[in-house]
Amino acid sequence: MIHTSEVKTTAPEAFANETQRKVYAALERLEIPFGRIDNDPAVTMEDCIAIDEALGVPTVKTLLLCNRQQTVFYLYVMPGDKPFSTKDFGASLQISRVSFAPAAMLHEFLGTEVGATTPLSLVADPEKRVRLIIDRAAVAPESIGCPDGTTTCYMRLKTADLLGKFIPETEHEPTFI
Repeated sequence: MIHTSEVKTTAPEAFANETQRKVYAALERLEIPFGRIDNDPAVTMEDCIAIDEALGVPTVKTLLLCNRQQTVFYLYVMPGDKPFSTKDFGASLQISRVSFAPAAMLHEFLGTEVGATTPLSLVADPEKRVRLIIDRAAVAPESIGCPDGTTTCYMRLKTADLLGKFIPETEHEPTFI
């Protein structure tokens, strides 16, 4: 089990990457309250069990997917405990095959590494190269947990703030499935 800190309500003293810095700058500018924890590196959803307990909310799973030609990209936000099915995802959007985007594209488009992808990383995509897809079940809880753009810091946000303030700030129009 991974170690987690106590819940904090301030940004980290130092930022691990530019996406993390942009996330906290946007949260401050939009006056969105949050709780966050520092944790051992968390890359899998199994790692998130202790994080869910520390934050008191379910952590969402966020995947960067692409078409076969790697010309269309999807940031898919789904419940952390739901298995991902390419067939179901494609059927929901009436698209053919999708696969996981290469890690290099994850870094290029969203400024994060594998395991740190988050709906908040849309702040690193001003060109809107990534299409936001949200599973309705992921945003059903009043609050959700997600990484802050790193694998060592997770946060709790009100779902209404994510959907009503943060995502509109990024100018990404979500598609709900």
